Amino acid sequence: MRTEYQGSSSPIFTNFGRSILSMKRDPVVHSIDPEAPNQDNEVEAFQRQVAKRFHDLSLVDSNELLSVSWISKLLDVFLCCQEEFKIILYNNKSLLSKQPMEKLVSDYFERSVKGLDVCNAIRDGIEQIRQWKKQLEIVLCALDNEKSLGEGQIRRAKKALIDLAIGMLDEKESSSNLGHRNRSFGRYQKDSLRHNSLKSFRSLSWSVSRSWSASKQLQAIGNNIVAPKTNEIIATNGLAVAVYTMSYVFLFVMWALVAAIPCQDRGLQSHFNVPRNFNWGSPILSLHERILDEAKKRGRRNTCGLLKEIYGIEQSARHMNELTDSIVFPIGEAKEEEVRKRVEELKIVYGALKNGLDPLEKQVRDVFHRIVKSRTQGLDSINRGSE
Repeated sequence: MRTEYQGSSSPIFTNFGRSILSMKRDPVVHSIDPEAPNQDNEVEAFQRQVAKRFHDLSLVDSNELLSVSWISKLLDVFLCCQEEFKIILYNNKSLLSKQPMEKLVSDYFERSVKGLDVCNAIRDGIEQIRQWKKQLEIVLCALDNEKSLGEGQIRRAKKALIDLAIGMLDEKESSSNLGHRNRSFGRYQKDSLRHNSLKSFRSLSWSVSRSWSASKQLQAIGNNIVAPKTNEIIATNGLAVAVYTMSYVFLFVMWALVAAIPCQDRGLQSHFNVPRNFNWGSPILSLHERILDEAKKRGRRNTCGLLKEIYGIEQSARHMNELTDSIVFPIGEAKEEEVRKRVEELKIVYGALKNGLDPLEKQVRDVFHRIVKSRTQGLDSINRGSE
């Protein structure tokens, strides 16, 4: 039986999209070591695949961690895991209506519903990034040409850079402090220049309420994820382990999205603690620690999102802004050459966003619909089993 998800064309999906039956033909191990002994058990095969996938994700170079491409791979991993988890439940649906399995599965699906708001907030955040991309495009249109740079071109680029900086500053404040966000409207309205610059950003519709908190939502998702006890594992023929594994995968993916993409009240305080006997725990905890370390770096603290491309926007725009401030007309040859160099830096960031944002948004949408579909099918299986 093959996994159903076909929504991504990412190469990593091709490698990861393996069926439960094919996994059962492979050696099943408790670590990533291929020399470990064979075990013909689909739950252990599922854990092995989860471990391998996150191990591969954890090999990413520091410069590419939390990039658009890496987030895309992470979502591919989640969608593959979700489909294979669904297959395991389907293959054992006779147990779903029995305790403690019924409660464990129901708790998982209720937890997954909390991720729907996260997906909506992340799509809002992607739209914010898209607005910043438009400002970058204005800068590039003004400065990326073969003609000598004139005062009008510099002024146009300067205005776009100011609008970009204001938009990112406002989002940074709203991401780091929910109360600050709600107070900010009155304060900014007193400053007509800033208020006018924010019009394009404030015209966006939000999919979550103004009081919604990503930090609190993550805490709700992570509540009561507890490693199954021996008696629960026995009573469920090991299925309790699959539910625990998928619960942690879900929590980490939602947490990583909130870490990377702008959204309301982005606190990253979620606690991760996986017992050592779960082989997938090590790569997930390693990634969790690396992302937290990234958040602590100078220049990344209190940022509106740890996405690599957001940092690229901030750095490139700041350098360009400082450069345009120093320009005296007529522009000298050396100064114009420096502008051209900064334009090339902006083009790299702009290209990554232009090529990656739309596919990323589609993946987030796919995650949303997959959560809804899996929950509906899972609860239906429980109800049928109890008839």
